[in-house]
Amino acid sequence: MFLPKYPDNPTPPPAHTHATSDPAPARRSLPSVSIDQKTVVALVVGGVVLTALLAAVAVTAISVAVAAVVLRSLLRDQHRR
Repeated sequence: MFLPKYPDNPTPPPAHTHATSDPAPARRSLPSVSIDQKTVVALVVGGVVLTALLAAVAVTAISVAVAAVVLRSLLRDQHRR
């Protein structure tokens, strides 16, 4: 019941033939872009600065969150007394 049924006389796949008289299409080359060393240095320095700023924002956000939790717990203790 669950066994696959194969055809009795399988036909071979058609042979793919290429015409050798057709020339290959000409490939267009991309225009060359010249990037000098100053551009690479500027991109690397910009990436480092942006990464440092993102890290500073993350550390500041975490420290503000911790300070808020501490202040909230201190104020809660003051209101209970």
